[in-house]
Amino acid sequence: MEPVFALAFGILVAASTYLIMSRNVLRIVLGLLVLGNAANLSIFLAGRMGTRTPPLVPEGATTLVGGANPLPQALILTAIVISFALIAFTVILFESAHRRFGTLDTEALRDAEPKPDGKPAPAAAAAPVAGDVPAAETVR
Repeated sequence: MEPVFALAFGILVAASTYLIMSRNVLRIVLGLLVLGNAANLSIFLAGRMGTRTPPLVPEGATTLVGGANPLPQALILTAIVISFALIAFTVILFESAHRRFGTLDTEALRDAEPKPDGKPAPAAAAAPVAGDVPAAETVR
């Protein structure tokens, strides 16, 4: 059963790499989500998933023999929460960029980078975003 999960891990990493290299921001976010699930699967695979013995220490024994390791399962639960927070932050960040620039194409979001001829890109005429501080006016 572990080779099937190892193959699934490889497929998830390949799919996430393909999605992250896309120009569409939504695909990048989905690629991050799939990559987080691939990382969770790799942690789960490291925890010896083939045993059928419950993780209980018998009376009189001091260590667990032959049971599944509960530490990777606890790490996966933590990783799921962190992954959700990362995806939520990324979606809010990209949504704010979409409101400001009006596009989800990563090539069009390169206003801060210089053009190939060495001249800086013109400033984008963006609609104000909620929470932006208006520029101070000069006094004559």
